[in-house]
Amino acid sequence: MIVVDNDLAIRLARSEADLIGAQRLRYRVFVEELGGDGDLVDHARRLERDALDPFFEHLVLVDRRRDEAALDHVVGAYRLLTGAAAARAGRFYSQTEFDLAPLRAQKREMLELGRSCIDAAYRGGLGLFLLWNGVAEYVQRHGIDLLFGVASFHGTDPAPLAPALSFLHHRHLAPPQMRPRALGPHFQTMDLVAARDLDRRAALAAIPPLIKAYLRIGGVVGEGAFVDRDFNTTDVCLVLDTRRMTPRQRALYSQETPHA
Repeated sequence: MIVVDNDLAIRLARSEADLIGAQRLRYRVFVEELGGDGDLVDHARRLERDALDPFFEHLVLVDRRRDEAALDHVVGAYRLLTGAAAARAGRFYSQTEFDLAPLRAQKREMLELGRSCIDAAYRGGLGLFLLWNGVAEYVQRHGIDLLFGVASFHGTDPAPLAPALSFLHHRHLAPPQMRPRALGPHFQTMDLVAARDLDRRAALAAIPPLIKAYLRIGGVVGEGAFVDRDFNTTDVCLVLDTRRMTPRQRALYSQETPHA
């Protein structure tokens, strides 16, 4: 557990209160803020959840000043699913949106990351930094060398997302042997603006902080985006090969704050 100023702590969920706190935070972010929904979303109790929650480990950022009994103590969350846990669950979450065959073919220890969110009052500060440190510690402890997961842009209209998606396609596309591809009728090409016509500054400004943090430490993206109308998002599949990280990228990953 990492504690900062005796107020914020990062840990794996250790109780039902931690799990429900994470699901309640996810409801505030994914349902109330972003307009998402799902088959197992509990609107009465304000919980965002799905069938894979029992198989994931849940990394939670806790504000120790908040009331755990009231279930509002979790102010940041990340879901972590190892290959072994995915085998027990029968699948990775991401494979409902992307063909993961290129990643499975690597025959390496994989970790799927997902449902990353931070309470609005804690964004732009230590929150993302602490979550990344928690992930880095977990990766080191479990010998993980290939991380991947879905990250989202708000909205399903490709037009306003075109510069950002095109920037990812032209500058950060995964090598063919490690390139997941968005599935079926939800596939959205990311090659929407020619590389020569891209405004790099405008494109970067439109990329969410979590995705930019991945890019800074060597993350790459799969082919195409997945339009998720249930969650009102356009999703990309991020891949990070920790073996390919430079010393500078490794320092960013494990020590420094990935600024938004």
